[in-house]
Amino acid sequence: MKQDCIFCKIANGEIPAKTLYEDERFRVILDLGPATKGHALILPKNHAANLYELPDEDAMAVLPLAKKMGLLMKSRLQCDGLNLVQNNGETAGQTVLHFHLHLIPRYEGDGQRIGWNPTAPSQEELETVRKEIVG
Repeated sequence: MKQDCIFCKIANGEIPAKTLYEDERFRVILDLGPATKGHALILPKNHAANLYELPDEDAMAVLPLAKKMGLLMKSRLQCDGLNLVQNNGETAGQTVLHFHLHLIPRYEGDGQRIGWNPTAPSQEELETVRKEIVG
């Protein structure tokens, strides 16, 4: 736990939150500025600033928890879909430097947009990037 991290304090129960789920590793809370009804955050109790620092054990546990919570949201909120959003770094939209995964229930006509403007690289450009990444 990092003493000056607000998400560490929330995840470990020092700051009250609307908790949906808790175990020894994670706390799932409702987002205070939700995109849609039921928008929640999965917070690890141990501090990791981002995905790059997240221990493998937590990384392996976060997706099954997202699935469990997503199924619960689908059943209880009757949402039509679900976005999982996880940002790393300020340029990517990360505003709190503690790994967290957004669970955003989606409803037909909810007016939210989560996306990007697709580009159209050539096959050669894709191959160049592939080689940059994997060698």
